[in-house]
Amino acid sequence: MAEIKKYIAVDLGAESGRVMIGSVSAEKLILQEIHRFGNGPIDEDGALKWDFEKLMSEIKVGIAKAAKAAGAQVWGIGVDSWGVDFGLLDGSGELVENPYHYRDSRTNEMRKKAYELMPKRDIYENSGIQFMQLNSLYQLLAMRLANSIALAKAKNLVFIGDLVSYYLCGKIFAEYTLASTSQFMDMRTGQWSKAIMEGLSLPMNILPKVVQPGTVVGQLGAKIGVGLRCGPIPVIAVGAHDTASAVVGVPAGDGNWAYLSSGTWSLMGVEIPRAIISDKTFRYEFTNEGGVKNTVRLLKNIMGLWLMQECRRKWQKQGEEFTYDELTALAQEAEPFAGRLTVDDSAFLAPGDMPKRINEHLAKTGQQTTDDKGQIIRIILESLALRYRAVMEYIEDATGNRIDVLHIVGGGIQNELLCQFTANALGKKVVTGPIEATASGNILMQAIATGQIKSLADARKIVRKSFALKEYQPQDTAVWEEQYQKTKQ
Repeated sequence: MAEIKKYIAVDLGAESGRVMIGSVSAEKLILQEIHRFGNGPIDEDGALKWDFEKLMSEIKVGIAKAAKAAGAQVWGIGVDSWGVDFGLLDGSGELVENPYHYRDSRTNEMRKKAYELMPKRDIYENSGIQFMQLNSLYQLLAMRLANSIALAKAKNLVFIGDLVSYYLCGKIFAEYTLASTSQFMDMRTGQWSKAIMEGLSLPMNILPKVVQPGTVVGQLGAKIGVGLRCGPIPVIAVGAHDTASAVVGVPAGDGNWAYLSSGTWSLMGVEIPRAIISDKTFRYEFTNEGGVKNTVRLLKNIMGLWLMQECRRKWQKQGEEFTYDELTALAQEAEPFAGRLTVDDSAFLAPGDMPKRINEHLAKTGQQTTDDKGQIIRIILESLALRYRAVMEYIEDATGNRIDVLHIVGGGIQNELLCQFTANALGKKVVTGPIEATASGNILMQAIATGQIKSLADARKIVRKSFALKEYQPQDTAVWEEQYQKTKQ
């Protein structure tokens, strides 16, 4: 009988977190959700921040439940999270203040200020990272320019997922895939960029040692272990950026494939052996982020289902309750191509009245506004699919490879209308699944770290055997091609 080992995954998203048990054999992965909890920003003195104490409290509840439910030896704990956000630790190892949320407005003018200090092309040449105002680089620059007291007290800067691991095992480190989202790192070397940190007068001494995914970084601390009624479980650095773990969980085989991690954000890209930092990737604003097993994720961040989530939130505040399925059903009945959004417009970045912002965008671009909820959602979904088509073309041009199939993973695959629209817009086969790609990748990297699984290819073979996948073939391609060409006019 094949050996089964159990691992705990702490999977943190910007809207929710979960703690899961993964049971791994040579043939199959079985996931069991143990604890799920809400997550989101709090307003603290007019700034958007994360309530880190509350976050850790929920994580501890989940780990305690998971250790009890496992009923056997737990071989590891791995933490993954969203990228770019960080906490600052003082000389005593204490958190100086709650970490800022990446949507906080303090970074609004920081890219312009950064380019005054160091040319934009030079920043890209020394990082290879997409320019987004939420990047750690602009967050830290905002703190320096504001003469932040918290920054003055800081001895270590630790990214969110690694901050959780630090609280579990007491070790300070920067996991490679998570650190790579910061724009502090030279993606050609996988180490901190002295040129960028010095060019923007940022403190390089607070950046921890970089460790690779698949590294056992420590053991669950004795004090916290007693409190959670757990033994000395190894804490393993997985692909700590949630998209890095999600890409591990892509059920791809041979051939040219791309991935789309679909959720609050849409992240579309390809897995490559080394960073591509060129005039084309600069022009297309591609990011080179760290992957597992000596890979790089060449990708682009797209606004994603955030637009739909914020519309739903606004309507809830107005007393109108809709499930996502109900909103999608309304969209299916709405008029096709009644409007088009530039989904990555910065006006859509912050929380707020998204239906109003969408109508302002439509009016500003000479299009018909609408109060019809189904119509608004359809415009969002069609606009996302058309954006995916543009980014796919950029990928093919930048890499010189034609993509045959797009793998979509994550919670966004539950929106089957968007998945079909994506196949239509791309004119390519789309394969969806698994929903829990991030937790799957987290668990499988732990299994690689313990030697239970030998390779990334073996991990993906296990994913293919463990989860139901769905295929979408392109439909109405002539109509979608016509609409796509209009976006280029």
